Amino acid sequence: MVTLNPIDVFLWTVRRNENDVVNLYNSLSGVMQLATGGTMLNFGYWEGRMEPVHAQENLCHKFGSMAELNDARTAVDLGSGLSAPAILWQKEFTNLCLYCVNTNYGQLLFSGRQRNIEFLNSTSTMLPLSDGTVDRVLALESSQHFKPYMDFVSESRRVLKPSGILALALPVTLVRPSLSNLGMLKLTWSSEHYTLGKIRDLLKSGGFQISEERLIGSMVYEPLADFYIENRQNLRDTILARYPAYVEKILFWSIQKMKKASENKMIDYVLFKCLPS
Repeated sequence: MVTLNPIDVFLWTVRRNENDVVNLYNSLSGVMQLATGGTMLNFGYWEGRMEPVHAQENLCHKFGSMAELNDARTAVDLGSGLSAPAILWQKEFTNLCLYCVNTNYGQLLFSGRQRNIEFLNSTSTMLPLSDGTVDRVLALESSQHFKPYMDFVSESRRVLKPSGILALALPVTLVRPSLSNLGMLKLTWSSEHYTLGKIRDLLKSGGFQISEERLIGSMVYEPLADFYIENRQNLRDTILARYPAYVEKILFWSIQKMKKASENKMIDYVLFKCLPS
């Protein structure tokens, strides 16, 4: 049984500094692994009836296609989690050399040695890479944790080749992210709550032009919530074998709120393809 202090979890979620994010993922990423049966930490892209891990892999494939990984030789995966997306991309694009960058050293150790993948214990705002040396910078459901966001954008611009691509996938709000608009979801959504317009402005002011933008929230939040609600009993039993009951209750409540916020067009999930301007 994982022992968690509810006050610690609350403070990590509210403060969301770098150490808080590491602590939160170290403590709670296992919930997603139990719920999905895999090692990916994204919400997935759901097409029809899918198992969670297949939806997560589907999102990785669509993201990799948008980033044109088939034409890349080097890519940096920022906030690489347990490295499952990078491993998937390397198997699909065998000539691709990947750098997995993560401040969470424990997560970098998780997957062990991998062909054509290097693991860098670093921050996205200060990359240990030379100017203009990589073809792709990837941030799959991770950049919402990066602070300051503008430093991440500037670093991405610095390390990319002139012909490179910055690809992002992240949750965003379509309304002002206040307690009155998002309700308690503002407190249980454990990342920064950037508006879509704010991210667009930061990318443009950081030296990028947005060549493609896709809002896919209806293929992310709502089917994810439907799957959890439909299979809650089995998922709940699996989670309770390792976590306190309150963790599953908060997860279930948050998923319901997330679905409602998506249906009411208060939140969305965006894919960006950006080119150096």
